[in-house]
Amino acid sequence: MRCPYCGSLETQVKDSRPTDDHASIRRRRVCPDCGGRFTTFERVQLRELTVVKRSGRRTLFDRDKLQTSIEIALRKRPVAPERVERMVNGIVRQLESSGEGEVSSSTIGELVMEGLKSLDDVAYVRFASVYKNFREARDFEELLGQLSSDEIEAAGVVPPIRGDD
Repeated sequence: MRCPYCGSLETQVKDSRPTDDHASIRRRRVCPDCGGRFTTFERVQLRELTVVKRSGRRTLFDRDKLQTSIEIALRKRPVAPERVERMVNGIVRQLESSGEGEVSSSTIGELVMEGLKSLDDVAYVRFASVYKNFREARDFEELLGQLSSDEIEAAGVVPPIRGDD
C-alpha cells in the first residue's frame, strides 16, 4: 500500500480488525520512511461491475460514488451511519450477485430509491427529485401522493371513498 504522505511503497500494517458489520477489514498502517499513519479498508469484491449510463457510456462501478450520493440525499437527516453502510452493502451485494457484469445506471437508481424509501422519506424525495429530473412542483406532488398511498396501503388502511351521498 502506497503511503499517502510520501508515496513510499513500504508501509506496514500495525493493527487489523473487522468493521462493526464484518463486511470489511480496517487496517491501521504506518510508513517507516516518513512515520505517517493512516487507515485502509479491505472489502470483498465478487466481480468487476461496469455501469451502463443512459447515454450508453460505460464506466467502472464505484462504491464510494454510490455511498456519496446516498449521503447527499441523507444530509442533515437523523439516520445512523451504520444503517447507510448496511444499505450500501446490500445494494452492492445485489448487484454483484445478479450474475451480470454490466448493470444499468437506472437499475442502481431504482435500488437506491427502494432503500431510501424504507430508510427516510425526505431523503427518498430528495434523491427522486434528482434521479427523475423533476422540473415542476407537480412532479413533487405526484411523488408525495404515491408515497402517501404506499404508506396507507402498507398500513392496511382503506381510504374513505368519497361520493355524492
